[in-house]
Amino acid sequence: MEDYHKPDQQTVQALRNIATRLRINSIKATTAAGSGHPTSCCSVTEIMSVLFFHSMKYRPEDPRNPNNDRFILSKGHAAPVLYAVWAEVGYLKENELLNLRKVDSILEGHPVPKQQFVDVATGSLGQGLGAACGMAYTGKYFDKASYRVFCLLGDGEVSEGAVWESMAFASYYQLDNLVAIMDINRLGQSDPTPLQHHVEKYQRRCEAFGWHSIIVDGHSVEELCKVLSQPRHQPLAIIAKTIKGKGIPAAEDKMGWHGKPLSKDMSESVIRELQSRIISCNKRLYPAPPNEDTSSVSLRNIRMPSAPNYKPGDKIATRKAYGVALAKLGRYNERVVVLDGDTKNSTFSELFKNEHPNRYVECYIAEQNMVSVAIGCAVRDRNVVFASTFATFFTRAYDQLRMAAISESNINLCGSHCGVSIGEDGPSQMGLEDLAMFRAIPTSTIFYPSDGVSTEKAVELAAITKGLCFIRTSRPENNIIYNCNEDFHVGQAKVVYKTSDDHVTVVGAGVTLQEALAAAEMLKKERVNIRVIDPFTIKPLDSKTIIDSARATRGRIVTVEDHYYEGGLGEAVCSAVVNEPGFTVHRLAVSQVPRSGKPHELLRLFGIDRDAIAQAVRKMLSSSANAK
Repeated sequence: MEDYHKPDQQTVQALRNIATRLRINSIKATTAAGSGHPTSCCSVTEIMSVLFFHSMKYRPEDPRNPNNDRFILSKGHAAPVLYAVWAEVGYLKENELLNLRKVDSILEGHPVPKQQFVDVATGSLGQGLGAACGMAYTGKYFDKASYRVFCLLGDGEVSEGAVWESMAFASYYQLDNLVAIMDINRLGQSDPTPLQHHVEKYQRRCEAFGWHSIIVDGHSVEELCKVLSQPRHQPLAIIAKTIKGKGIPAAEDKMGWHGKPLSKDMSESVIRELQSRIISCNKRLYPAPPNEDTSSVSLRNIRMPSAPNYKPGDKIATRKAYGVALAKLGRYNERVVVLDGDTKNSTFSELFKNEHPNRYVECYIAEQNMVSVAIGCAVRDRNVVFASTFATFFTRAYDQLRMAAISESNINLCGSHCGVSIGEDGPSQMGLEDLAMFRAIPTSTIFYPSDGVSTEKAVELAAITKGLCFIRTSRPENNIIYNCNEDFHVGQAKVVYKTSDDHVTVVGAGVTLQEALAAAEMLKKERVNIRVIDPFTIKPLDSKTIIDSARATRGRIVTVEDHYYEGGLGEAVCSAVVNEPGFTVHRLAVSQVPRSGKPHELLRLFGIDRDAIAQAVRKMLSSSANAK
């Protein structure tokens, strides 16, 4: 390397000293906590020293400065060494490290964004690189800035398939601003890792995925300085051969020490020995400041420029209305970006791509990575992110969704092709668990629009709603129900059909709301009146509107949903009315694994069509009459 300036001996010694102090503070913190992973920290202290004090450019007093280089600790159990770094740069007080894992400390067992120097929560292994891809993609293609993204992985997590989805994504999009450092310390939690110290095998795998891949001694600050100074034209994978427990003689390269702190006596002995290795030098190292070339971004005024453009009598599938709404939102908001998993002609995100190709990211059939990339793109409020695929395919990314909540991420997900109403494709394509899945996530908001107008409003509201938003869309074309100037709010239901003397309240959404309206017309001929409610959001649910309506119909409620019984609309309504005396809820839902068929055949077969709703209403009224 002709342009490589080898660091002088004072710099090398200063970096070694920092690495030793990081080791000491990782041991001290975990011993004080009585838990943690000191051996996993000790294998990476030289890597962390060189990254934070020689290679990365950032402002330590302002960890979330948009110009800063980014760092993700994918092997999140090594959190104490990350905290030790931020104490070394002066952002944390060193004595704060002794509060590791305490209930009143921000220094949790794994990194979380309540720490200003953490962008995404890690600890569920294999996910950090996907988020790093999203950050690097944003840096290169949206921000067009010079900041780089560094991700430190453990060798154990490299068994996760999601890591290789991310590797493929990074090379395909030529993310030459991304560096992955693999800590090859040979030992997993309960067994040696599959490849142990065969670093050349890791190198070949990374090269096969299109990365420039270099093997280094992970405890040599000189080698690390050199490899991190190389110019790059593709993503860089540094295969760092390390020793787990380095610096702890009893634990070095030995099984049985994962996740075990040192005893007080052992800790003191090891720390004394480590301190004796620190050689005084006059050089004090400071991080280099970043280039000031990242533009400021405001996501405050994200809104639709005009009302929806649908007329009574129009028919449109809510999945298509989603695509129409995205394209419209993107016209007036340059930080709206859209991801999809090779389903854009089904989810209709292609309508956005056609208008805004530079803000569309094709993630291909790799849903776990797609969600992680979405999280990365949304970091530091750089973008408003939408990601779409079939609702059922989000199930394979559930861990990523769970971690998005822990990451306090603001991402918007659209799941199309929900329920049996997709018809002939059969159960492998039918989203029937998605409401249960998203309802269980603490930070989630669930939109379930029933026509084109409410879909457009859902997209607009999702863009400005914090947390994880899920929009559930359907395949069949549905009638427009709402006037284009209808006002919608999160947590506000709509009574779409009522009379002055209603007998039963029926709650439906999407396809089943349309069926409920048809049932209302059928029952009207029998002089039976039902009140039909569109919840709009399943979470939060408008309990007040449902309870008020049910009181007007003598406590009688029927719920109908194109979803399994467990965890969906019916259970949400039951939870809302559980403390109401005299209320009865009759639930209609899909009761077993479905099959192929025409949509109307399947709605009838599984008892969620207009006839089933009408029959449930009759049965409820009959039961009430018999009870009298």
